Amino acid sequence: MEIQEIYCPQTMDKCNYIKHHSGLDIYVCEMNGFSTTEALFGTKYGSINTMFKTKDDKEYTTVPEGIAHFLEHKLFENEDCDAFELYAKTGANANAYTSFDRTCYLYGCSENYLESLKILLGFVQSPYFTQETVDKEQGIIGQEIKMTNDNPAWKVLFNMLSCLYHKHPVQIDIAGTVESIAKIDADLLYKCYNTFYNLHNMVLVLAGNVKTNDVLKVADELLKPCENIELETVFPEEPYEIVKNEIHEHLPVGMPMFNIGIKCRPLTGYERLKADLECYIAGSVISDASAPLYKKLIDEELVNSNFGFEVFEGDGFFTLIFSGESKDPKKVTSYLIDEIERVKAEGLDKELYESIKRSTYGNIIMDSNNVEAVASNLISAFMSGVEPYDNIKIISEMTYEDVQKALLERFDTKNLALSVIE
Repeated sequence: MEIQEIYCPQTMDKCNYIKHHSGLDIYVCEMNGFSTTEALFGTKYGSINTMFKTKDDKEYTTVPEGIAHFLEHKLFENEDCDAFELYAKTGANANAYTSFDRTCYLYGCSENYLESLKILLGFVQSPYFTQETVDKEQGIIGQEIKMTNDNPAWKVLFNMLSCLYHKHPVQIDIAGTVESIAKIDADLLYKCYNTFYNLHNMVLVLAGNVKTNDVLKVADELLKPCENIELETVFPEEPYEIVKNEIHEHLPVGMPMFNIGIKCRPLTGYERLKADLECYIAGSVISDASAPLYKKLIDEELVNSNFGFEVFEGDGFFTLIFSGESKDPKKVTSYLIDEIERVKAEGLDKELYESIKRSTYGNIIMDSNNVEAVASNLISAFMSGVEPYDNIKIISEMTYEDVQKALLERFDTKNLALSVIE
């Protein structure tokens, strides 16, 4: 079992990578001088992974929406106790989350990191489901779903995604629906667990006050070797065109909220990360507080300081989102479309491009001195199928021409939808 050092020439940061004999990928970043530790144990299993098969399956299995999130909730309980009770004894602060493309179990601590690591590897590898506990959890998660349905920020996003995507499951709430989780039983949970929690589909990341050899001793002791089942996940074929241009919903808000989404062709791996960073710079130049669009919107009292931009991408989806609050979201959309078309024709402001590129690069460098951010970046790289420091490489080599090209290719204003919560 070889320890491979991964080095970043731009920052001189480094981490260790181990392909463990159990099948698990392990990344350890020893950060000398830091007193805290952050650990994540994750699987490539999120809300969008509802169709899958292994090498032993002839047909694809389709499971109810929300089952990845449901499974995350249930794994913290075993036959004897709750994992949080065990963490309380080591002093670690533990949590977990399910997103569109991953489920991660994590803890942060300032001492006893190896004892906490044993808890983490122990409970995630020891599922315990009964129909009685599943029935109880359906009620709890059902209430959670109803609460998010009353959350304007959550609804404005998913309403927008429903306008953009015909079939891709990214448009479905991560927790599923009350109807979909009612179809979940203990047998189905075990099937999904045995498929997606195979160590060949998982990663362990530690950063901070850690030693690689000590981590590997615990891994050797507790990881249960398993066969590579050659997992395949698929999505329904998704057309490039959007479903519809606009959606409105009424909820209690002081000012109408909006998401303006532009649907792009999906990418994978390094190309996706490159497009993400290029589009982020382009969209940030367009929406920056010193840019002409923002000044115009502020002068006409159409937005406030909440106006912003983000790139939202993953397996089979890639979306550009401008968001904020406005008394007239349609007018904001019209001005945004005009501004995108203008900078396509005339070019982005080069001075502002340089400023935003430098600040983005600076933020990434600052993250390298934050234990939690280092661990998060390592696991995100694994989930995206790229190397740990590829984001730094891409942005350090990025040119104005790269960003202008991404603007022309991916900011398609004919593939745009407006979602409003009134």
